[in-house]
Amino acid sequence: MIERYSTPELAGLWTEEHKYATWTRVEVLATTAQAELGIVDQGSLADIRRAPVPAVARVRELERTRDHEILAFLAAYTEPMPAASARWVHHGMTSYDLVDTALGHLLARSCDHVLNAARTFAGLLVERALEHWDTVCIARTHGIHAEPTTFGHKLAVHAFALHRCIARLTAARAAVAVGTISGPVGTYAHISPYVEEWVCGQLGLGVESMPTQVVARDRHAELLSALAVTGAVVEQFALEMRMLQRTEVGEVDEPRTSAYQGSSAMPHKRNPTTSERLCGLARLLRSHAGAAYENVALWHERDLAHSSVERVILPDSLTVAHYQLVSAAGLLRGLRVFPERMARNIDVTRGLVYSSEVFLDLVDGGRDREEAYRLVQAAATEAWERGTGLADGLGSRGVDVTADHMDPRRFLGNRDHLKSRLDELSKELQQHVEV
Repeated sequence: MIERYSTPELAGLWTEEHKYATWTRVEVLATTAQAELGIVDQGSLADIRRAPVPAVARVRELERTRDHEILAFLAAYTEPMPAASARWVHHGMTSYDLVDTALGHLLARSCDHVLNAARTFAGLLVERALEHWDTVCIARTHGIHAEPTTFGHKLAVHAFALHRCIARLTAARAAVAVGTISGPVGTYAHISPYVEEWVCGQLGLGVESMPTQVVARDRHAELLSALAVTGAVVEQFALEMRMLQRTEVGEVDEPRTSAYQGSSAMPHKRNPTTSERLCGLARLLRSHAGAAYENVALWHERDLAHSSVERVILPDSLTVAHYQLVSAAGLLRGLRVFPERMARNIDVTRGLVYSSEVFLDLVDGGRDREEAYRLVQAAATEAWERGTGLADGLGSRGVDVTADHMDPRRFLGNRDHLKSRLDELSKELQQHVEV
């Protein structure tokens, strides 16, 4: 992923240098396990442990003569070793024993960063939802004013959606945090299963349940699916923030630096660029998930069609997801909220948003439901077309509208029931932090 949409934590994990360091660690662990079995002597093991991580430039140089990255890496790694020791490196292993086991480790560490960012963002959503639990605003359906709600309720919806994403990401982390060191076609013909169990245990990985020489790619598809859904949930939040910043709405304002310039031509512009960026990045995550599905079906015990795709989609998806979550948290942390503007927007339709209260009061008073609906609808249509108030249209039809009908808090009588759910989520997230 390009630097603009990367975080230091994820960018550092997916460098070529770190990849070769991880490959080196896997090779050392595998040789150590074989030494415990008495296959490799301690002198050779010491030589193998002493050898430095090969330089990327040297691996690339050797790859030009081999056309095989893993063989080039092994040649570069074993160059400083005595031949008697070098012969034990990669003993009984096949290329993807090394690649997939190291990949499982990198994926698990990357998922940990993404999960931490998701929990931080979820915690902020809960925090600000509680802060604005009583900040009354208008809800909109189909983009049209509906009934009053609160800004805290809006944020709570996003908090619970992200909480579901955390559950998906946790399951996906478990799915990808596996390795395999089972030799060609996964039969353990040339290597003991003990080596696999020991190496994976040292790396904090599970073992592929039925290896075919590679780790099953449905695992990676599950991860990228979870990342895509998380991206869509962040997009949902960002889209709401974009729409609430529209000039005619003006209910919130995302944070900007003092150097901010919104337009090269119009100095007055305050564009919701952070929110827009979050929405755009979600598209990348969805497209990469589709590519991951294509990688699931490999020929027989394995082929290499997935490799070139994974070199792009795995680091890019994890990096983008982390960047997106960190940026969304920064946006929410610095978000300015304007309760006065929210209150004014409720009144912009001159009472139309209270139509349901009048309608239900008429029904409760004995009116036929269809008759009551048509009466209030006609009054609302008249008010909309003439630019008058709902009370005027109802009054001309013999229906008195009281101040109680026009009180937005009348719609919020059961908000304590909803707040109890949010309080429970807050406790759950806090428990995870404390653990």
